[in-house]
Formats: sequence, structure tokens, C-alpha cells
Amino acid sequence: MPRSVNLWRHPDFLRLWAAQFGSAIGSRITRTVLPMLALLMVEASPSQIAILAACEFTPGLFVSLFAGGLADRRAKRPLLIRADLFRAALILTIPLLAGFDLVQIWQLYLVAFGMGAASTLFAIVDNTYLPALLPPEALTDANSKLVASDAVAEGIGPWLGGVLVQLIGAPLALVFDAVSYLWSAALLSKIKTPETPSTEPEAASLFADAKVGFQRCRNHPALAPLLSIELLDALAAGFLMAFYLVIAISLLGISPAMIGLIIGIGGIGAFLGTLATGPLENRLGEARALQASLIVGRLVSLCIPLAIHFPDAAVWLLIAGQLVGDAALVTFAILALSLRQRAAPPEVLGRINASFQLISQTALLAGTVLAAILALWLPLPVLVWTGAVIGLLTIPLAFRLPLTARENADLLP
Repeated sequence: MPRSVNLWRHPDFLRLWAAQFGSAIGSRITRTVLPMLALLMVEASPSQIAILAACEFTPGLFVSLFAGGLADRRAKRPLLIRADLFRAALILTIPLLAGFDLVQIWQLYLVAFGMGAASTLFAIVDNTYLPALLPPEALTDANSKLVASDAVAEGIGPWLGGVLVQLIGAPLALVFDAVSYLWSAALLSKIKTPETPSTEPEAASLFADAKVGFQRCRNHPALAPLLSIELLDALAAGFLMAFYLVIAISLLGISPAMIGLIIGIGGIGAFLGTLATGPLENRLGEARALQASLIVGRLVSLCIPLAIHFPDAAVWLLIAGQLVGDAALVTFAILALSLRQRAAPPEVLGRINASFQLISQTALLAGTVLAAILALWLPLPVLVWTGAVIGLLTIPLAFRLPLTARENADLLP
């Protein structure tokens, strides 16, 4: 398939795209509705709400250890379908229990934990499945379309979740998420492209697959710098995410409505980034486009600490950070994922994807925890600048990527 082929006319890609778009909206509904349900029906405390959020995030650290090997050794489409069916069944337990007034906080913890585990598995397998569905030259275009629909879902899902809670109540609102997973499973079951059977032997231990993934990344000319960038980027995000609302509300006195608008502009920026990816790659080449988008994204992230020092321009600085910064970093993320999918040998792509997932979630958690600890001694501006500087450290790593078309071709398995 040449780069110019319209993927909107590729039947199996359309099924995959529609499946992911539907479940992405549903997932945002649950992410919005679940804490609302905990507050409205269980009268959960703030600490219990925090635990609920952690239950959705934490299982990804453990699932990443074995999900990559599973994606490499098993047929990927059935794994995606089972993950969807599991999430649908799990989320439906809440309206069922709510009908008998039996919902308790520990049940919500279990649902959040199971959803987090299944969603991590789905993400790893999905990133591994796309190269089995499409040829290498179509991956950037495909990833751009998938990320674009995800950005739209980020804008629609939370709003729809809030409206549904107000109209029909939180338990019934979750039924829409379950339906979205069933929709996804039904569409995935109709994909006809055959998968190549795997000849990979079973792993000797739980950590063996993770070890293989990291070993294959360590000395690879493209994967090694990409993995290091992933680590530093997630660490920086942990610092900046931990204090973003504190900066906006406590230090700068920005109203909640304006903060919501600023964050929403980030969704617009992400969507624009998906549109810019193809033209930027065609104009600059893959490596130069990676470098340019990362440089712009990281430099614009300085708008967050700068807003502290220039409060009169704070709103405009934060808008620039969301609009331009999110656009640039989404462009980089699409190009980096597409390069990873092309450069990694197919037989270990699942384990390599799992390595990236494990590094990202571990570094994000570490950055958040470290920021919280340092906040006991250091002033807030210092911590925010620390996160921004960590992000800038990713820029030199981008210049380790191969530059020429021949070097990029040599990366293909």
C-alpha cells in the first residue's frame, strides 16, 4: 500500500478505527462517571477517590510485564476482543448492583483495577496488531487517524458522561460504556486480514519477557533513544501534572471555568497535531520531523513555569502551552510510535511495546511521588522548573535518531 492510498477505503482499518473510536468515548464516560458514582452513591471520602484513581492506574505496571509476550505469542485480534468483552462484563456489574442498592467502595476499587488491567493489555496488543494489519509505509497515516479520533473522544466523552449522569444517573450512564466495548468487539470480530502464526516459545518466567523487550531496545539505533525519551518525558509529566491545577488556582487565581477552557484547548491542539503529522514528515523526513516536533513541544512546555513569573500573561501562556505544546508533542508521539512499529522485529514487537508502556507508567508514577516528596522542602516554582528542565533533556536524545532514508530502511526487520 503506497503512502497515498486512502485508508478510509481500507475495510479492515475502518473496522479497527470505528471500534477504537467507540470504546474511546465509552472509556472517557467511565473515567468521568466512576468517581461521580463514588461520591453520589457511596459518599466516598477524598482519600477513597484518590485510591479509586490509583486502582485504575497501578495494574498497568504489572500487566506490562507479561502482556508483551502474550501479544507476540498469541493471535492479537482474539486478545483485543476478549479484553473488550471482559471490560463490558465488568462495567455492567455496577448498574446491576446499583439496582439492588448494593454498591460499595471496595467493589468500585475492583472494577477500576480490572478496567485498568484490561485497558493496558488492550493498548499493548493494539499497538502490536496495527503493523500486522497494514504495511509499514501506511503506519504513520493510520496512527494519525487513530490518535485524532482519540482526541475527539477526549473532548466528547467527559462532557457526555456528565450529561448522562444528570439525565439518567451514574449507574445507567455506565451502560453506555459497556455498549461501546460490545460495539468494539463486534467490529473487531469482522476483520478479515489473517495473522501469521507465532513460533515463539513460552517465557521461562514472568520477568523473562520484560527482559527481552528491554534488551532488544537497549542497543537499537532508534529504539534506545526513543525509550530514553519516553522515560524522561513521563518523569517530567509527573512533575508538571502534579502541580498544574495548584499553579492555576492557588498561585495565579484563574477561575475553574477558565481552567476547563484552557485544558479543553489542549484537545484542539492534539487534534491539530494529528493533522500536521503527515505533511511535516513529507516535508522534513521522519527523523527531522521527530526532532522538530519534540523541540517545539518541549520549549513550549516552558510556558507553564513562565506563567508563574508573568501572571499578567499567565492565561495566554497556558493556552499556548496547551494549543501549541500538545500539537507538537502529539505529532512527536505519532511519529515515534510509527517508527517503533516499523523498526522493531515483528516477533518481539509486543514485548518492546510493553517495555515502553512499563517505562512510561513507572516514570510517571515516580515523577508524581518524587514531586510530592520534594514539595515538603522546595518552593513550587522550583519544582515546576525542575519538571520543565527534565523535559528539555529529551531534545539531545532525538538527535541520536538515524537521519537518512537508507539508515531508516536499515532499521526495518
